[in-house]
Amino acid sequence: MAKTPQEVLKWIQDEKIKIIDLKFIDTPGIWQHCSFYYDQLDENSFTEGIPFDGSSIRGWKAINESDMCMVPDPNTATIDPFCKEPTLTMICSIKEPRTGEWYNRDPRTIAAKAAEYLRGTGIADTVYFGPEAEFFLFDDIRFGQTENSSYYFADSVEGRWNTGREEEGGNLGYKPGYKQGYFPVAPTDTAQDIRTEMLLTMAAFGVPIEKHHHEVASGGQNELGIKFDKLVNSADNLMIYKYVIKNVAKKYGKTVTFMPKPIFNDNGSGMHVHQSLWKDGQPLFAGDKYAGFSQMGLWYIGGILKHAPALLAFTNPTTNSYKRLVPGFEAPVNLAYSQGNRSASVRIPLSGGNPKAKRLEFRCPDATSNPYLAFAAMLCAGIDGIKNQIDPGEPLDVDIYDLSPEELAKIPSTPGSLEAALEALEKDHEFLTGTGVFSADFVESWIEYKLDNEVNPMRLRPHPYEFSLYYDC
Repeated sequence: MAKTPQEVLKWIQDEKIKIIDLKFIDTPGIWQHCSFYYDQLDENSFTEGIPFDGSSIRGWKAINESDMCMVPDPNTATIDPFCKEPTLTMICSIKEPRTGEWYNRDPRTIAAKAAEYLRGTGIADTVYFGPEAEFFLFDDIRFGQTENSSYYFADSVEGRWNTGREEEGGNLGYKPGYKQGYFPVAPTDTAQDIRTEMLLTMAAFGVPIEKHHHEVASGGQNELGIKFDKLVNSADNLMIYKYVIKNVAKKYGKTVTFMPKPIFNDNGSGMHVHQSLWKDGQPLFAGDKYAGFSQMGLWYIGGILKHAPALLAFTNPTTNSYKRLVPGFEAPVNLAYSQGNRSASVRIPLSGGNPKAKRLEFRCPDATSNPYLAFAAMLCAGIDGIKNQIDPGEPLDVDIYDLSPEELAKIPSTPGSLEAALEALEKDHEFLTGTGVFSADFVESWIEYKLDNEVNPMRLRPHPYEFSLYYDC
């Protein structure tokens, strides 16, 4: 329900709320926040913003130009259930105080620009996104990196590797087998009550909820379902999703990771993203072409597939992302589309005869992505497909595992590493920068940040498995 600044201020007064918590997102995709005494907020705060130092925010300002302003969105106002003192929280976009302009490196601002760009094309007036983010719920996580050691240890009461553990006070079994976690009932599924609390807490935040269930992998893989929404709203909802899941898990003495591949040799965690275009209240992807799709919808798919290698620099932006994108674990490594083949990177879900349900599902992304950037980039790629009438080619409706090596070689695949995706983005970014949604400066700084802080540091460090391979060389 939409709220005005006046309604938010009255709410604060009526409920005698003393603390206002303002959240915003950094470039890599992590929420940041600052809490203010209630009298620091007035009507001007919703237009001019509240000043803060942006010099320590990753990917943002240098120390000599660090003053920024966070501008709260009144529509996101809600009570944070994880605070002891009643605290009203809002999500912010970022402004430049010197110019009064929205900051071109603020991911939420970039997402808003993408939605505005769509309206400006006249193609559609609304885009809906529906992310499906999977995660692991662990009981213990330990990791470390020093000059002479490197390790990680993840554990879960549900881990199949624990069928022989004695420290449980009598092992009861009930451990989902590898790739067999979809959908066992209790007692094998131990997280029913935790997921229910997560789902209902999200609803209290105003997130439209659908369902929850166990996922395929052993070791505590789960998923909660939320409904689709407009671009910026959907990205907001996904950040609330991650915030709620982590904090409810902590309440139960557990920990959550959205890492795509925290467990070797089992399914990883993805974030399939459903999307559709609408105009004047009518869906634009329903038609009489393949799988009940429209020509416009197929061109949108063509744009996604053409730019997928570059897109993955935003939708799969970590080195760990590419440990999930490998054959054999239901991972969508084939740059093709299909109405039923889950190994294809774009799937057209079977939605019956309802044209309003017609949509595509881009299956490559994962939840390490910054959703504002990922959704904006996908939309720009799809619009480029429509504007240039990009043919997506023939659908991939065969079982990928039945194809011969010669046939498989004809199907393009996703990049094999973050470095390869960044190289693709460096060569192919006009579909982003030519729209005015992403600045060339932002794309350049994104590539530089990822190389300097993730790709190159990984290159420098010995991997524990290398000792198994090469120690006795």
